[in-house]
Amino acid sequence: MRHSILLKLVPLFLAVAGAVLLYLWIRSDPAVGLTVRVPGGDNAPKEAADRGEPQELAGKLELFDGKPAPLTGSWPRFRGPNFDNISVEETELTRNWPQGGPKVLWGVDVGEGYAGAAVLAGRVYVLDYDRDRQADVVRCMSLEDGKDIWRYSYPVKIKRNHGMSRTVPAVTDKYLVALGPKCHVTCLDSITGELFWSLDLVRQFGTKVPLWYAGQCPVIDNGKAIIAPGGDALMIAVDCRTGEILWKSPNPNKWQMTHSSIMPMDFEGVRMYVYCASGGVVGISALDGSILWESTEWKMRTNIPSPVIVGNGLIFLSAGYNQGSMMLKLIKQGTNIKAEQVFRLEPEIFGADQQTPIFYEGFIYGVRPDGQLTCLDLEGNVVWASTSAHKFGLGPFIIADGLIFVMNDSGVLTLAEASPTGFFQLAEAKILEGPDSWGPMVIASGRLILRDLNRMVCLDVTGP
Repeated sequence: MRHSILLKLVPLFLAVAGAVLLYLWIRSDPAVGLTVRVPGGDNAPKEAADRGEPQELAGKLELFDGKPAPLTGSWPRFRGPNFDNISVEETELTRNWPQGGPKVLWGVDVGEGYAGAAVLAGRVYVLDYDRDRQADVVRCMSLEDGKDIWRYSYPVKIKRNHGMSRTVPAVTDKYLVALGPKCHVTCLDSITGELFWSLDLVRQFGTKVPLWYAGQCPVIDNGKAIIAPGGDALMIAVDCRTGEILWKSPNPNKWQMTHSSIMPMDFEGVRMYVYCASGGVVGISALDGSILWESTEWKMRTNIPSPVIVGNGLIFLSAGYNQGSMMLKLIKQGTNIKAEQVFRLEPEIFGADQQTPIFYEGFIYGVRPDGQLTCLDLEGNVVWASTSAHKFGLGPFIIADGLIFVMNDSGVLTLAEASPTGFFQLAEAKILEGPDSWGPMVIASGRLILRDLNRMVCLDVTGP
């Protein structure tokens, strides 16, 4: 009798044990020890690895002994002062490096990710992640020596997902706006680090956390934070001072957030924000958030590069996953605006897996899927490519003082002329150990800030 009862209890015991083991596995971090996925190297999965749960922010401000540098150069947002990844400073940069490369002024460890920096008033701002404390961290550091001035953090559980932090804060002399991996928005005092307001886009707007977490970099324009949540509102404008939602764009097609960032554009006297959402590219009125135009000729759920505003109504779009690239042209038709395709290029001619191309002095520069730095004219013709001897993977690039700085995946930095006459390498040096030296570059006051998966460094690239 007792034996019979025990036999009946065995299946129940096994079921309970299995449920407990399944729960423990789900609660663990399955990504630990896995090889980091290279975007563009596989087929994009259908669902995000982690959609995130709405959380109330309970932030903490910590003060440190770092001091702002007495330097005036600035790079206040993703892609710099004019959203084009081109330095406008007159600081003369060296065209020759000593053996070992430019002088490293400082280096700091950072949480796993690809988030680049913003620089203003001698301060360096970075959105980081502290795995030990399970918190997003906005760090303000000294441009002089990399020491922390303050940190603002709030708890949010994030699993390793091919890097964690990916976004660059937007900074003014009063405000800092940052977008965390799971779509939490914070607006802080850029000097003191004190919180003005925060948003949870998942909870408040029905945002779906993108694949590999949020990659969209927020914009501050005329005192307003401009963010594209997707979900219930395609785009929103928030008063940086009060946190009031000034306008919300409709989202009739239910387009979702991508890794692409918003780019401001002026066309025929109209200020707009151009954005590559999951179902197409769209122009949103800066005045009231209305949709001025949209095009579904370019759509990609995992779009990473941002639109490149070429001028004269031209917008250059590029992506990975065999999407290639496209040039759109805006046309005014009465009171309406229409977007028409000018040309489309196959990925082997030009595409961009991860880094946004640069429009510079009439030509477009970017790294195409085979890793070659490439120069295009505005008709879509390849002017030159750096050849198979000079490949840069998914690394970032920037233009300053007529020079192009380009990094490869393993942390080798190359200096070349930014010229349509050809690829002319001037210098090369191993700067970072890698892996994944993908964070957007920053240059201010002749100081070049780079990062790989776990470390950020600042180089002195000034000189005759």
